[in-house]
Parts: sequence; structure tokens; C-alpha cells
Amino acid sequence: LALPGWCADDRAPSDIRLVLQITVDGLRGDLLNRYGDRFGKGGFRRLLDSGTVYANAHYQHANTETIVGHSTLATGSFPRDHGMVGNLWFDRESGERTYNIEDPDYPLLPSREEAVKGTQLDPAQKAARTDGRSPIAIQGSTFSDELAVHTGDKARIFAVSGKDRGAVPLAGHSGKAFWYSTDTGDFVTSRFYYDTYPAWAATWNAQRRADAFAGTSWNLLNDLDSYLLKDRDDRPYETDLKGYGRVFPHPFGKVDHPLFKTRLLISPHGDQLTADFATTLLENEDLGQDNVPDYLSVSFSSVDAVNHFFGPSSLENEDIVLQLDRTLATFLKHVDTTVGLKHTLIVLAADHGMAEMPEAMQELGHPVGRLYSEQLTAIANAAAEKQFGITNAVRLFYRPYLYLNDSVVSASGHDPDAVTQALADALALQEGIALAVPRLRQQDLNASGPMGRVQRNYHPERSGDIYVAQNPYWFLYEKGAIAVMHGSPWTYDTYVPILFAGPGIRAQTIHRLVHPVDVAATLAAALGIKPPAGMRGVTLVEVVEEDVAD
Repeated sequence: LALPGWCADDRAPSDIRLVLQITVDGLRGDLLNRYGDRFGKGGFRRLLDSGTVYANAHYQHANTETIVGHSTLATGSFPRDHGMVGNLWFDRESGERTYNIEDPDYPLLPSREEAVKGTQLDPAQKAARTDGRSPIAIQGSTFSDELAVHTGDKARIFAVSGKDRGAVPLAGHSGKAFWYSTDTGDFVTSRFYYDTYPAWAATWNAQRRADAFAGTSWNLLNDLDSYLLKDRDDRPYETDLKGYGRVFPHPFGKVDHPLFKTRLLISPHGDQLTADFATTLLENEDLGQDNVPDYLSVSFSSVDAVNHFFGPSSLENEDIVLQLDRTLATFLKHVDTTVGLKHTLIVLAADHGMAEMPEAMQELGHPVGRLYSEQLTAIANAAAEKQFGITNAVRLFYRPYLYLNDSVVSASGHDPDAVTQALADALALQEGIALAVPRLRQQDLNASGPMGRVQRNYHPERSGDIYVAQNPYWFLYEKGAIAVMHGSPWTYDTYVPILFAGPGIRAQTIHRLVHPVDVAATLAAALGIKPPAGMRGVTLVEVVEEDVAD
């Protein structure tokens, strides 16, 4: 019997030989429409024209960051269920900040004997104390885990990304994950997955493909006059990464420059390297070559990286999306050649959207500005000292959570809940702050709108004492090279594309509100397998219903 989701021409479930999950980090939901008139036929356009497009997809949690979105796509559940409440959180048991997938028990598997350490610009990764990585902190199962169970562990499951936190969640607890190293330009993994690199991966890394771009630059794909944002190539609030520049061409520098491998990720070449490694994996691991469906997740990271330094309404953003379209076309063509797109169920989504730069919004008349973590820490500490005589009440603030020094507050003799509420009230009075939600209100699950998203982000062991969100388009993050951030509960950060394509899926655009938690539910329904353990999503019926037109 054919399951829902296959056409009436008696294609059996075994005809789906590969589930291909594509995630574009930071691809806000409007960007495919903005640039779609310049897409070629084989990339985004192929999926947009042949698949089911959900044009009104929004995340339902408040902290719209990379690990949170990828884990939500993987598990079909909220941060309060899967536990990934942010790229960083404070671990009360160890008394340390914790990088989401950090695991000292599974150190990085070295990809070469000697590696020149690059300059780490990612604030979250900089806070990691070790290079060990695993999915152990992700609670519950993923779609890929359930596929492994359903097939008796015969399904081959892999995830590749430009970021570790873009690969590990989608590989789940059962698959294998690889990610790009800004130290070496290799695709690396940890000892959770392998004791030694597979021969094909070792060969790929030995070819030093990233090094081939030394001494070159990121150049525009097309003639400047063809770009919608051709006048947005030099704005004073964009970031110049120590010589990378604010205008095209962007030079990568020499191979031994500490930012060389990082600059590649902040360019089309980061996505090209990711696709090239994924293609090599697809061939050498024989994915999609039998009747047991395999799973491959490919998460492209360069759109997000470019957004952080140049903004989502920059010439750089326009070019990175257009170049990703070409990279995606090449990759899909290879999938068609090796597996056959008629045997491939594809879903494309994003892990979060992106805000516009505050200065760009100021130019349009919006009264916005920048806030930094130390400002909020100072406000909360001053309020604690003034109202309760408590000094050093705040342990740390890492957006969006402020964590109190529990022992200090308890020793003061004051009711901790009263102190927390008072500090939240003081923060809420700060210009640019929209929400300051104490722990007790984060636990209340009856709210809607932004408060509901805050509550779905709440995890009792990992979330902070006060959730803080800035007003729309205000910047709230650490001081540093980052020029613009995502991570808020506002629609520009929750809005993402969701596209399904493959056998039996008709070409259509759906405008009703859907959510990324629905992706794992829909994949499970399409393959007729048990959904992930903590699933909160619903099946998107347009993907799995039988196409009566056939």
C-alpha cells in the first residue's frame, strides 16, 4: 500500500530513497521573493516552481538563534522541550557558561597534524571551554533518530554545515555530523561520531580546497547595474573585518592570515565548500542507492554570516543569495544524477530570520539604537543595590537571559522572586527594552503573542531569571565586530521560508500560518514513521495528501 504523499501511480514508500533537508541559515522569509526574478532554473526556482511553498511560516519561540532553530526543525518541538534555549546558557550545576553542543567527553577529531588557529569571531563559540561536540544536550529524539529506529538502523544519516551547531542537531543522536572549521578550512567532526576520519573525508581535507582561494576576492556574480541593491555597497555602519572591506571586491588575503578561513565563510565560497563536501559524502557513502531511505541534511551558513557584518538589505546579501542559488542548482543536479530527484523528498527552510541594521532603520525614520549586555547588567545591579542593598546581584547577561547570583540574593534575606521582579521592572524602564520577563512569568503557558514565544523558550534548568527583549529593530548584543543581530521574538526574526518538493508533491503556494515545528511532523508522516518524541508540530497536509490531479 502506498502511504499518503505518493502519487496515485502506485509509487511505494520505498521509492523515496533520500530525504534531503536543506537549511539556509538566516534566510529571512521575504528574501526569495526579493531576488527571485534573477534566480536560474535549477536552484531555488526549481523548488519554488515544482513544490509546495509555505509563504507564511513563523517560529513560535522567542530566542531565534541558530541552535534553537536547527533543533526545532530537527525535533519538531519547542526549546522548552528540546532544551536548546540559546547558543549559550549558564549551567547552574557547573557554575559555567555552556556552549549549546559542547561536550568535553567527545573532543574534536583532528583533521591534520598541524593547524594554524584562526581568529574566532563567533561570540558563542569563543565562550566554549573545549572543542568537544556532541548532541547529548539535545533532549528528545529527532526525525533522523526516528528514521534510524524505523529502518532497524539501516538508514544512513548524515549532516553537513558551515557551523557545528548547524550540523549536530540534524544528525541527531544516531547520525554522523561534519562542519567547516574556520581554523583549517577542513570539514571536521568529533569523537562522538568517529575514531578516525572516513577515507573519503580525509582525502577531501587533504586536498586543502579552501586554500585555493588565497589571494583572491569575493566578486559580484553579475554586472552591478543588474542588482536591486546596487547603491548599498558602502554604508558606514557595515563592518570591515580588518581589511575585508565594506565594498566589492572583498579580498580574502593570504592563506596564513588569521581571518582567511573565516572570510571564506562570509562569502559564497563558504556555501560552495559545504556543497562540495556534501556532494563527496553523497557519492562515497552511497546515499539513496537502495530501498531503505537515507537522510542528508545540508545547512548553508554564509547568508547568515554575511548578514551579521553587512546586513540583510545590503549588496552583499543580494549577491550571496544569488550565488547560493547557483550553488544549490549544481548540488541538486548532482543529487538528480546520483539518486534521482524523483526518489528524493526535499524540504528547504531557515533557522531564523534577521533584523535590519538599526542605522538603516534610523535613516527611514525609526527611533532605534543600540544596547549592550554590560548596560543591562549595570542597570540590574544598580536596582538591586538601591532597592535591596544587594551588591553584585547579577552573575551574567547573555542575550536574551539575565542570570542572578542565587547565593548572593539568598544570603540577603530578601524573597528571590521579589528581587527578580524588581530587577525586571527596572530593566523594562530602560529605553529600547520591550520585555523583561521574570522567571515565574516565563513558566506561565497561557500567553499569546511575544509572551507566548518567551514561554515556549523557557527551560527550567537552562533559561535565565529574566528574559529580556529589545524593542523592534533595536540592537541588543555584545560589543564587537557584529553589526546586526537576530534573536528577538519579532516577526522579522521568526519569518522563514518552508518549501517541500518531491514525488507526489504538487506545485502550489500556501498562505495560511504554519510553523517550523511542522517540518519534522510532516517528514515523519510522509515516510509513515513514528514522529519525534517531543513533537509539537502538525502534519502539513498539502505535502502528504494524495494528488487527486494524478
